[in-house]
Amino acid sequence: MLGVYFSGTGNSRYALERFLGGCGETAGAYAIEDENITERIKENEEIIFSYSVQFSNIPKMLKDFIDGNAPLWKNKKISVIATMGLFSGDGAGMLARRLKKYGAQITGGLHLKMPDSIADEKALKRSREKNRELVRMAESKIDQAVQRLKNGKPPREGIGFLYHLAGLFGQRLYFSQKTKHYTDQLKINPEKCVGCGKCVGLCPMKNLHVKDHVAKAEDRCTMCYRCVNLCPNQAVTLWGKQVIEQGTIETYL
Repeated sequence: MLGVYFSGTGNSRYALERFLGGCGETAGAYAIEDENITERIKENEEIIFSYSVQFSNIPKMLKDFIDGNAPLWKNKKISVIATMGLFSGDGAGMLARRLKKYGAQITGGLHLKMPDSIADEKALKRSREKNRELVRMAESKIDQAVQRLKNGKPPREGIGFLYHLAGLFGQRLYFSQKTKHYTDQLKINPEKCVGCGKCVGLCPMKNLHVKDHVAKAEDRCTMCYRCVNLCPNQAVTLWGKQVIEQGTIETYL
């Protein structure tokens, strides 16, 4: 079983690695931006995807990855883990339907509530202890899902018509445009940025570069929030005007 993930602050990667570890799998977990990912997918018939839901939708970069590699999914047996800060309804189902369109066999789905990654907005902020509790609950849920899989009854959260309706009317009808395109709204504060280049290396879209000792953003941000959460000087923002609290999965372990 091969693990494939799209992750911003590490929630989806961590969930996938724990799931694979519980199953005793040794194939490993790889990011969609891994230079050898398509070859790894070709070599494995059973795949588990893990990704972070954005506005109850699939991140633009992940959509492009699935669509751009359409022939890879035919006859693959695929399960989906969807991580979210609040609610998605059919997080696993959205990706499952896209993969099924290209011939994949969907074998399961799992939803995990995890710490919010939107570092520059107060709306979803929780205390550090509450976030640690969310991670502990997610770990327990993953372990239960592994056991169900071993018993031949994998969970199917997000898969099915009622889940689809919940996702559609819960958020997607109102925020569908948010992930339809890449965004050009990433902002660098030149008074805080020291041109260290850390954000350049973090960006999965190669959307950042350093010029005249200051980071510059282009127009292909996929909203993963890596740079916002990991900039040492809190110089990067996306939806908000200032960083409220930075955090990655390691903060809550």
